[in-house]
Parts: sequence; C-alpha cells; structure tokens
Amino acid sequence: MRLNKFLGQTGISSRRGADLLIQSGRVTVNGIKIEELGILIDEKKDEIRVDGKKVSLPEKSLYILLNKPKGYLCTVKDSFGRPTVLDLVGRYKKVFPVGRLDLDTEGVFLLTNDGELAYRLTHPKFQVEKTYMVTVKGETREKVLKNFHRGIKLEDGEIAKGEAKILKIEEGNSVLELKLREGRKREIKRMCKAVGLSVTNLVRTEFANLTAKNLKPGAWRYLREKEIEDLKRTVGL
Repeated sequence: MRLNKFLGQTGISSRRGADLLIQSGRVTVNGIKIEELGILIDEKKDEIRVDGKKVSLPEKSLYILLNKPKGYLCTVKDSFGRPTVLDLVGRYKKVFPVGRLDLDTEGVFLLTNDGELAYRLTHPKFQVEKTYMVTVKGETREKVLKNFHRGIKLEDGEIAKGEAKILKIEEGNSVLELKLREGRKREIKRMCKAVGLSVTNLVRTEFANLTAKNLKPGAWRYLREKEIEDLKRTVGL
C-alpha cells in the first residue's frame, strides 16, 4: 500500500494532507524519515509514525453528515483557536473534513476517516456534483446566469463552469440555485464577482446527492449503509 493512502485511511488526514505530512518530514517508516512521495509500505508489518506518534488503521470507518453553521472552520485544528467542525462532532472520533466550506458558508458537510473516499469526493476528475443556494444583491437577469454555463474566467485565469437558475427574487435580492462539479477555493464567490454579482448568503444544499434534511444547524448524524454504498459507487469504489 502507498504510504499516503495508508495515512489517509488512518484518519490522520486526507490523502492530499498526507502528502504534505510526508514532504515536510513528519513521517517515519521503521524509524527512517520519509520525505518522498510514492513510497510503498507493508501496513501489517511496518511501523509508521507521524510526529513520533505511532499510527495504525482504524478498526471501523466513520462517515458523518453535518449541517455546518456559520462561524466554524472546516479544518481539524486552527492555530488561532477558532471553532472548527471537529468541535461540533467531537474530536475523539478521529475524523477529518471532506473538502472545505468558507467560515460564513453553511450547509451539507461530510467528515470521515476514509481517506480514499475523501480523496475521490474532492478531486475534480471525479466530477462530484454540489448544489448551492446563493443569495445575491439586486434583481439578477437570466442572461447573466448564462455565463455560468459558458464558463467564467477567474482572476487567476482558470475557467469555472456551473449551472445556475433563479429560484426567487425578494426584497431586492435574488436567490439562485447553482450546481458545480469542481471545487476551487471560494469558487462561487469568485464566479459571482466576475459577472458583477455580490453574494450575501451561501448555503450548500446538496453534496453527492446528500442533503441536511431534518438536521438543524450544528447537528449531525452517521451516514446510513445505503448512503455510504451510493457515495462509493459515485466515485468508482
């Protein structure tokens, strides 16, 4: 098994995060510091340590669905001591966030210790669909939304695409539904800004066909077996 895949499955971090741990020299295999990616290990015989602490595969994989409220960071630990999603589900569970939502964004969010699934759910090549309800200032016109389908050039030169429609217009604001299959940092706000829309509220309503139905903000539950099977099927596991 590749070392980064092993670390992802231990719940220490996602597979992408495992690469950073290895490259920063924080991982040892049988007492030898490893800094190169692609190393193969024997997960049954080799002793793997991260920052000197021995790690091993969990006895059971955990899959948690959270209705993330505003004000919580999607990270395991914040250097400034700000609250994170781990404070909501319990740090003793040894799970990590699947992707990111901004501090002021709420809605459907997943946490797991299954590194391979987390990797596939967040990697652009697997095209996992995410749906958002976006509130923007002013009355938006349909012709503006056509830009999302054609593709919007962001400030870094990347082209971002999505499907957008108007849900309602009230009190001088427009409420839009936006579907994406990528996942760049702050992508929705950047796309909206590029076409002259100012976002005032952002909620992720669906992620890989999962919703936060019947979950109050801050509440969570374990995924059902059928939901786990469907997620894995979606990304080819």
